[in-house]
Amino acid sequence: MVAPPIAPESPESPVRRRKLSVPVLTRMALAVVGGVLVYLSFPPRPLWFLAPVGFALLAHVIYDKRARAGFGYGLLFGLGFMVPLLRWTGEFVGLIAWLPLALVCALMISLGTAAMAFVSRVPGWPLWAACLWVADEWVRGLVPFGGFTWGKIAFGQPEGWFLPLASLGGAPLLTFGVVLTGFGLFWLVRNWKLGLPLVAVPLVAGLVVPVGVDASAGTVTVAAIQGNVPRAGLDFNSQRRAVLDNHVNRTIELANDVKAVEQKQPDVVIWPENSSDIDPFRNPDAAARIDQAAKAIKAPIAVGAVVVDKNDGLPRNQVVLWDPEKGPTDTYTKRKLQPFGETMPMRSFFRLFSSTVDRAGVFQPGTDPEGFVMGPAKVAIDTCYEVAFDSVVRDTVTAGATIIAIPTNNATFGYTEMTYQQLSMSRVRAVEHGRAVVVAATSGVSGIVQPDGSVTQKTGLFEPGALVATLPLRTQTTLATWLGAWPEWVISAAGLVALALGFTRRRKDSNGAAA
Repeated sequence: MVAPPIAPESPESPVRRRKLSVPVLTRMALAVVGGVLVYLSFPPRPLWFLAPVGFALLAHVIYDKRARAGFGYGLLFGLGFMVPLLRWTGEFVGLIAWLPLALVCALMISLGTAAMAFVSRVPGWPLWAACLWVADEWVRGLVPFGGFTWGKIAFGQPEGWFLPLASLGGAPLLTFGVVLTGFGLFWLVRNWKLGLPLVAVPLVAGLVVPVGVDASAGTVTVAAIQGNVPRAGLDFNSQRRAVLDNHVNRTIELANDVKAVEQKQPDVVIWPENSSDIDPFRNPDAAARIDQAAKAIKAPIAVGAVVVDKNDGLPRNQVVLWDPEKGPTDTYTKRKLQPFGETMPMRSFFRLFSSTVDRAGVFQPGTDPEGFVMGPAKVAIDTCYEVAFDSVVRDTVTAGATIIAIPTNNATFGYTEMTYQQLSMSRVRAVEHGRAVVVAATSGVSGIVQPDGSVTQKTGLFEPGALVATLPLRTQTTLATWLGAWPEWVISAAGLVALALGFTRRRKDSNGAAA
């Protein structure tokens, strides 16, 4: 018996698979390239101008597309951006941290690009799309696990012409200016009369906005100590006494240089986060070494320490103010803790995938934004991860700070770009709040940042050093500090209004087609 011939699949056959067309493949490639260009705009490369080009490519692939296409292209854009940007997260723990985090961030970005595609029919699209990007960054700063703000477009602009915008509306306005310029570049091809001002206004505003640098409240001589660690990696602090001794010894060396009139006498000394992982309140030998350093340098030291609370027995990541005469007189407890490092959300669940999660701590957050009075300065303390969060830094400045200190520990990320990305955040914060910033890192890069965001001194990676500089103290409140979160809320709300208009226009178009 001869089998009947098999009929060819009809175009409507459910098993027929559509092949990706050349235009679709091209758009997919452009989406990835756009994300990579945005990544390349971030430090340590001074290629800030690549960010608008990357967003111009994103606009090209998502404009006038359906939301699901915007989601897919946005996911590719996000992966091109986030996978290389966050490589440092897997330096010593492997892919289990790096790629899932990059994927989550890319998925969050793709939600925003889906919304941008959806509002394509709303007049003035580049403006509303830029607003939606800011709204997307706002959401990424809240969820999941308290938010993850790494990859804010503003943080890639410390060398760029847009940077002064941070003094007007903080990091959100800076992000908005960069993204709007990129979308405006795309729009130039479609409507140059509209596209030209979209490109020109953010650039011109960045160039003409003044940034205050005067020492309105006097000056202070600050020393940032980088004692270095025995080795890079997750177990850098297995020789905790060596880390403490390194910072003590480098401070004493600086004291000798002061005696020899080779360095200025500092009014304030900043040690890094984790410079004493030995609790000085429980270990008299650690306290004695810190006291020795303070007496030698004849100045108060802000000491990054791990302290066990006497009431609940749980650790705090604290900065201890150590006076050369009185010893410890005040503390600041880190308020924004790093998930999967200092804390471990859903520990039992993630343990199913890797036992490495048990290395994460059980640190408890603080609540008080007050910094320290050190010599003539009121010093804001924003420890490491905290510098990435707008509200955390703002609270320490509005508490009366005249200068900002960023004690940090990047030893667990080796020679990756993480430390340069974090230094760029400090530079943006300097302009945002009109304050000089002192970055003290265990292993680098430590830096001295002026109120205009310029870096006047910095150390190398994994080498001891001491930076001494006389910096301006400032009490003026920038417009960004005064407005607080309002620029982000207003810009985000404008994006959501555009999204609502998009729904309205789609419904009208559907009703018209049905009629």
